[in-house]
Amino acid sequence: MITLLVLTVMACKNEVKLDKYVAMKTTGQEENSDQKKQENIYQFTVKDLYGDDFDFKTVKGKKVMIVNTASKCGFTPQYEDLQKLYNTYKDKDFVIIGFPANNFGQQEPGSDKEIASFCKENYGVTFPMMSKISVKGDDMHEVYQFLTIKSKNGYEDSEVAWNFQKYLLNERGELVNVIGSKTLPTDASIISWIEE
Repeated sequence: MITLLVLTVMACKNEVKLDKYVAMKTTGQEENSDQKKQENIYQFTVKDLYGDDFDFKTVKGKKVMIVNTASKCGFTPQYEDLQKLYNTYKDKDFVIIGFPANNFGQQEPGSDKEIASFCKENYGVTFPMMSKISVKGDDMHEVYQFLTIKSKNGYEDSEVAWNFQKYLLNERGELVNVIGSKTLPTDASIISWIEE
C-alpha cells in the first residue's frame, strides 16, 4: 500500500514537471542556452594603422565613438575636434576609434603608413586609428556591417553617407546613435551623451 502511494506521488510529480515543460514549450518560455545573444562591438578584433591587433574587448565599460575618416575631405579638419574631444574625455571612460576609408570620392588614397603620418603631423592624432577599410558596398568590413545592419546591432539600419559619420556605442558595446558627417564631434548633443 505504501509502495503504491509513493509511486502515485512520484508519477504526479513527473506529470507536473511534464505539464510545466509543455506549457513553457508552447508559450515560447523554454530556456534555451543556444538562443542568440544581442551582438556587440566586443566580438571584433581589427588591425590598427601599424599592423597591430586591436581587440574591441579592451574598450569594455567605455563609451565609444567610431568614425570613418579621410585625409582629403572637406570634413578632414574634424580630426582636430576629434582629438580635442579625446583629450578631454579619454580618462573619463570614453574613446574614439577612427577607420580610414576610401569609399567617397577617393578621398583616402594613402597607405596605412601615409595615413598615420598625415594624422600625426597635421592634427596630432593620438586616439586609436585602424587600418584602412571599406565602410560600404560588397567589400564592407564586418565592423561596419555590425554598425549598419539592425539585425546585427539591434538599433537601426543605416548607411554610411560620407566621411566622418559617427557611430556612438554605450558602455556595453551596443549601438545607441548614428550622427551625420556635418555634426561636429564637439556638438552639444555628443558632449551631453558622453557626460550622462
